Amino acid sequence: MRLHVGCAMWTHKAWQGRLLPHPLPPEERLRSYATWCNAVEGNTTFYATPARSTVESWAAQVGPEFRFVVKLPKPITHERRLTGADEELRAFLEAIEPLGQRAHALWVQLPGSFGPDDLGVLAGFLRGLPRSYRYAVEVRHRAFFDDERSARLLEGVLSGVGAEWVPFDTTAFFRSPPTSDAERDAWLKKPRLPRRAPALTDRPIVRYLGRDDTARTVEGWQEWVATVAGWLREGRSPTVFVHTPDNADAPVLARRFHDEVRAVLPGVEPLPEPAPVEPLTLF
Repeated sequence: MRLHVGCAMWTHKAWQGRLLPHPLPPEERLRSYATWCNAVEGNTTFYATPARSTVESWAAQVGPEFRFVVKLPKPITHERRLTGADEELRAFLEAIEPLGQRAHALWVQLPGSFGPDDLGVLAGFLRGLPRSYRYAVEVRHRAFFDDERSARLLEGVLSGVGAEWVPFDTTAFFRSPPTSDAERDAWLKKPRLPRRAPALTDRPIVRYLGRDDTARTVEGWQEWVATVAGWLREGRSPTVFVHTPDNADAPVLARRFHDEVRAVLPGVEPLPEPAPVEPLTLF
């Protein structure tokens, strides 16, 4: 049984010299991160399609079992709303091709205004995508969480093409008011939606947002430990991304989540040992 865990990025100022060696050239940063986690969210592709040579560098730094969940660019999902974006989609697919099987899923994150009335557009878009990739869709319209009919309709669209519904669980974060600048910023920006746990495919993906306080983060993910263990028992292969408002300890927390699942299911394959961090020097 293999559980993949990761963070929203593979480089972060707060990790430098503490969790990851510093300084590191760009072509070594992902390689070092991959000793902590075996998956990563590809958020940067939302803002700009990378050069193919950049993606080739990513692929060279990690093994074939490492998982990228790569977000479609903003012009496709938010500006064009999945219509008339053939050129942008072609450029994106060409750029990420070097990832090969490392591209675990292409992630279609939709704006909060994309609701049940738009499901026909989503269905047509998903049907037109190449079958060489898996797809995962994240919705933020409240109706998909509050209205059972809308949820079933979305599940039908996704199941028809073998796509997964990605929950972004922020319930633990919004249980009490923010206590830090990072939490106050996230309080204004993150979606406030009910927790959703059912998996549609054999490769469910979870995004979980905790707090800057470790104890509250761990307390809030206990339901996911049980859910993920259940998926593994069923023969599924889940991927879980752990976020906090400042992400300062996200790799440590991701590994802790993995450890908690392994405590329930000792047969889960362990993560690699993190690469040692050399002490910072002046020269």
